Amino acid sequence: MRVQLFIPCFVDQLYPETAFNMVKVLEKAGVEVAYNEEQTCCGQPAFNAGFRDEAREVCTKFLKDFDGHDYIVAPSASCVGFVRNYYSTLFNNSSLHNQVRDMQKRIFEFSSFMVNVLGVEDVGASLYGKATYHDSCAGLRECRIKEEPRKLLARVKGLEMLEMNDVETCCGFGGSFAVKFESISVAMADQKVNNALQTGADYIISTDLSCLMHLDGYIRHKGYPIRTMHIADVLANC
Repeated sequence: MRVQLFIPCFVDQLYPETAFNMVKVLEKAGVEVAYNEEQTCCGQPAFNAGFRDEAREVCTKFLKDFDGHDYIVAPSASCVGFVRNYYSTLFNNSSLHNQVRDMQKRIFEFSSFMVNVLGVEDVGASLYGKATYHDSCAGLRECRIKEEPRKLLARVKGLEMLEMNDVETCCGFGGSFAVKFESISVAMADQKVNNALQTGADYIISTDLSCLMHLDGYIRHKGYPIRTMHIADVLANC
């Protein structure tokens, strides 16, 4: 099977190792990975900020960059959720309407693709310690991802998974929300991190680096003994 790799802006700029680790896991599962170097943003930041015309321009390029029949896989439920749920709003009753509907069926968040498309749960990974999983808002509510990452993590050798309280509550990032409403955002991060600490976990794992970046900043500021890890980084660890 061949897939097209979509690497979101912040992953490309801040966490490129996660992208390489996702490729490593996909290739280990027997998938041929292709990467279009012309790809840019999915358009979500402009859309969320209210710039619909500018977002539509970026999204049109995204449709062109990922035209074809291959599955599209990304290490971000946030970006995948945006394409699946909001592209229709931008392109309804347009000449690109059918192309959008086709893409919405082909684009997958990484853990969902592994479990639901490839049927793979054990990738031979190992990580020794305790971990708790954070359900990102986009993963849970926009991509309907709940059990898939947990199935993958349950098969990681040496890793004990522990559920935190209020696991489905937002971490407080929310893109520009963290900037516009800093005090609320920090309070939400405090609640999420303390719920994770109460489990005795060594790691907070999620599908979304946006959430993990926010939580990691708070953890570092407080000096707490817990780390954040993207699920692709966990699964690439042998």
